[in-house]
Amino acid sequence: MKIGKLPNDILKNEILSKININSKDVLVGPGVGEDCSIVDFGDEKCVITTDPITGASNNIGALSVHISCNDIASAGVKPIGVMVTILAPPTCELEDIKNVMDDVVTTCKSLSVSVLGGHTEITDAVNKMIVSITAIGKGRDIVSTKGAKINDDIVVTGYAGLEGTVIIASDKYDTLLKHFSEEELEGIKSMLQSISVVETGLIAAEFGVNSMHDATEGGILGAIWEVGEASELSVVVEEDKIPIKNQTKKISKIFNLDPYKLISSGSMIITTPRGEELVSLFREKGINSAVVGKITTGDNLIIKDNNKMKLTQPESDEIYKI
Repeated sequence: MKIGKLPNDILKNEILSKININSKDVLVGPGVGEDCSIVDFGDEKCVITTDPITGASNNIGALSVHISCNDIASAGVKPIGVMVTILAPPTCELEDIKNVMDDVVTTCKSLSVSVLGGHTEITDAVNKMIVSITAIGKGRDIVSTKGAKINDDIVVTGYAGLEGTVIIASDKYDTLLKHFSEEELEGIKSMLQSISVVETGLIAAEFGVNSMHDATEGGILGAIWEVGEASELSVVVEEDKIPIKNQTKKISKIFNLDPYKLISSGSMIITTPRGEELVSLFREKGINSAVVGKITTGDNLIIKDNNKMKLTQPESDEIYKI
């Protein structure tokens, strides 16, 4: 099978179809594009998510915390804490594990999130270090991926392929020195600080939006497709309106990647009937965003260079090509 997440049709038909929800307290269970499960705790709701880091070798402590806390924020609530699982190969040194945990602790501190516990193990079942994070949050009013409505604007925050750009700059540093200066590459690596969308999610929830979904594997286009799929609606996307940094374009060209299908933590997909109003609010808060399309019916379409093409389900993320 191809490296990366299971294709959504296989996930839906072969995995999710076998799962039964056995408690009335589960308000949102597993589904295509759903970042979190939600459990009714009476006055408040518990929001839970889990994610591993598999596509990166560097900065995995920080990345693991950010992607899981971003999932919680996509439900419109603040993350409270994380459980950390580290699986390290026998070739790993103690210093490597310490460095990962230092990154985890530092990143949690920056987000005011607590490390609640976890598990650390040396195992020959893996050939490189794997970090998996389970994050929890709580709140009263929850936003889900499947809440998009017909004629909603599709708002993208952040920049396409930002996470992938940071990963490639770190893991392919020597190769990229032929194309960038050391100062430029260090600047790209520092974009890791922009990968959190916790503030973005909380602002959008307070504004009042219909759906949110953070863009991870499959990139911006994959995440937008998943919002439509989860909501049982369709999407029309104008590619040239999707925010993207020049550094991402250049790196994508070097490695022959589609930046709009490149892992994109640091970006949120939001649907609301008041897209431009939300973009204006984000601008006031210093958050980059743009209206890039509409929720509709019919075929999923992407408009590229004035040509309309079908937007298909996300395949293996572009980052696995390198």
